[in-house]
Amino acid sequence: MTSALPILSSIAALADTSEAWIVDIWGVMHNGARAHPAAGEACRRFRAKGGIVVLLSNAPRPFSAVVPHMTSLGVDPDAYDTGVTSGDATREMIARWQGRRLLHIGPERDRGLFEGYDVRFSGPETAEIAVCSGLYDDAKETPADYAGLFESLLARQVPMICANPDILVERGAQLIYCAGALAADYAARGGRVTYAGKPHGPIYDRTLREIARLRGRPVAKENILCIGDGVDTDLKGAHNAGLRSAFIASPIFLPTGLSPPALAELFAGRPFAPVAALPALAW
Repeated sequence: MTSALPILSSIAALADTSEAWIVDIWGVMHNGARAHPAAGEACRRFRAKGGIVVLLSNAPRPFSAVVPHMTSLGVDPDAYDTGVTSGDATREMIARWQGRRLLHIGPERDRGLFEGYDVRFSGPETAEIAVCSGLYDDAKETPADYAGLFESLLARQVPMICANPDILVERGAQLIYCAGALAADYAARGGRVTYAGKPHGPIYDRTLREIARLRGRPVAKENILCIGDGVDTDLKGAHNAGLRSAFIASPIFLPTGLSPPALAELFAGRPFAPVAALPALAW
C-alpha cells in the first residue's frame, strides 16, 4: 500500500541492491540555479562501490550540450558515467524528416537538436512537422500565448515532436513551463504529438543500451534503480520500462512537504509507486 512507502534520509540502503542508477538531472542533481552537493556525493559513493550512474534528462538538447551547464552549476563530472537526454532521442526522430519543412518552437539555445541534419526551417504556414523544445521565452510566456500558432498548425494537421515532455520545472524559486505543457495543449486541441523523453520508451531503450555498454553486458532490470522527482515522468517512465524507482520529494507534487499522509495521497490513484521516498538524494 502507498501508506507503507518508506521515507528514507539516505539512499545507501538501496545502493546494495543496484548495479546501476538512472538519475534525473534537473530537480535531483541541481535546481536550475545551483547543484545539490549531497546528490553528487551520493553518486560518487555509489560509483566508488562499482555502480554505474547514467544521468537522464528531458532537456531538449544533446547530453554533450547539457554538460557545460551542469558543470557551471557545480555538478561534479565524477558523479556520473554518462547521460542521455530527450534531445538525444529527439534527434533520432528528426533524422526521419530531413529535407522537409520544419517549424522549431523553442528558444535559440536548443538549435543544437538540428545540428548536422538537412533541415529546412519554415514558418507555421508551410511547415510539414513542428518540433517543440520549449517556449520561445519561458520567463514570460505561458501555453495560452500559443493558441494562435496552434490554430494555424492544426488547420493543416501538422504533427508535432515534443523534445521535452516535462510540464513544469523549478528554476531556483520560480516554476517554468516546458515543452510538455505546449504539447499537452496541442494534443488536447486534436493535434498529433510524438514524445521522445520520459516517461516514453525511446529514451529508456537508449539508456539501457548505455548501461549495457558501460558494464560490458546487459544489466537485469531488477538491479537498476531510477531516481527522480517527477511523478509523471521519472517514476511513471521507470514503471513503464519495468524498473524500480525512488522518489525525491518535489514541491511541485508535495507542496506541503514530505510526510506519510501526503505520500499516500499522491500515489493512491496511480497504478505505480516508488520503492521509497527521500527529501533529497543523499548518502
